[in-house]
Amino acid sequence: MNSVILKRGEGRTLNQGGLWVYDNEIAEVNGSPENGEIVEVHAANGFLLGKGCYNAASRIRVRLYTRKDEEIDEAFFERRLRTAWEYRRKVIDTSCCRIVFGDADLLPGLTIDRFQDLLVLQALSIGIDQRKKMIAETMCRILKEDGIVIRGVYERSDARSRELEGLEKVAAPLLGDFEPETVITENGLKIKVDVANGQKTGYFLDQKLNRAAIRPFAKDKRVLDCFCNLGGFALNAAAAGAKEVLGVDASQLAVDAASANAARNGLDNVRFETADVFELLPELLEKGECYDLVVLDPPAFTKSRSSLKNALKGYRRINRDGLSLVRDGGFLATCSCSEFLSEEDFRKVITLAAHDAHKRITQVEFRTQAPDHPIVWGSNTSYYLKFALLYVQDE
Repeated sequence: MNSVILKRGEGRTLNQGGLWVYDNEIAEVNGSPENGEIVEVHAANGFLLGKGCYNAASRIRVRLYTRKDEEIDEAFFERRLRTAWEYRRKVIDTSCCRIVFGDADLLPGLTIDRFQDLLVLQALSIGIDQRKKMIAETMCRILKEDGIVIRGVYERSDARSRELEGLEKVAAPLLGDFEPETVITENGLKIKVDVANGQKTGYFLDQKLNRAAIRPFAKDKRVLDCFCNLGGFALNAAAAGAKEVLGVDASQLAVDAASANAARNGLDNVRFETADVFELLPELLEKGECYDLVVLDPPAFTKSRSSLKNALKGYRRINRDGLSLVRDGGFLATCSCSEFLSEEDFRKVITLAAHDAHKRITQVEFRTQAPDHPIVWGSNTSYYLKFALLYVQDE
């Protein structure tokens, strides 16, 4: 088998639980591996560190699949997929969930989401891309053993990071001929998901339990949900008996879908409007509006460490305005989905925003992503979603 030999002193990421080997860590490549081929990875002293997929077109030259000396074939991938599915069955409602979460499931570059009778597969590495149909067929077969019939698998490999792997973006059916829409049940609510046109893989499953967590604080209250997407937080607040809910998103497509979801669930205490949240919040403040519960669930303001400084300004501004709209004795639910914004920096920037808004904040709950997006201890890349529910008082 072809192999990669690391430079002396390199491999620190692997030793800390990571799965990536960068090009500048490699001393030599033995043989002529093709992109997508399995190679052995050895330390400078010859010790076998594992086996993974080689890609000369990427800075991440090898993505490790195993630390053992084992065959990486179809049976290997089936074992990995079965392990991932068994974990989800133990920790969450699997009717809509993330079945595979890349590195956290020892399948770097692979995401599989289940939306009722549809699967969405995302291949972000060449090794997964070359094996995606086999992986999709295997996953469907595993689910069928549990009586779950999947009518189609849609591929949403349209992330910008594909280009860094030398791959073209793809968004198309992978298995089956089907309409790429389905209705899922989340926290008792019916949500229509369009896997072809929705953001990411169609819907943000990582916030499922956090959306339920705001319910006790919404009854008989006035609620503002910013960056509402398909209406997840707003619909949960409305279903909990909120007096009035306003959901806001910059996407008209998302607002139309959220409004349809409200009607689907018979909720007449919620409405949605299209607006730039950064522009809307100051306008609401100028009008003297205030809310009992404000939800801030923005997209990632940074996708690299180099842009973190500007992202912090964005988080501070949006949280300052959000806090200013919370009445004395109300609540703020605020989030960050960027892995590059640490928990420490997240807490710090919210504290600064509270100071700017002349508010005193007390933590009610601090949460992360749902357990179907597992956080592997020792792997910083698997922990990305921070969610704080805060009690807000005027200073």
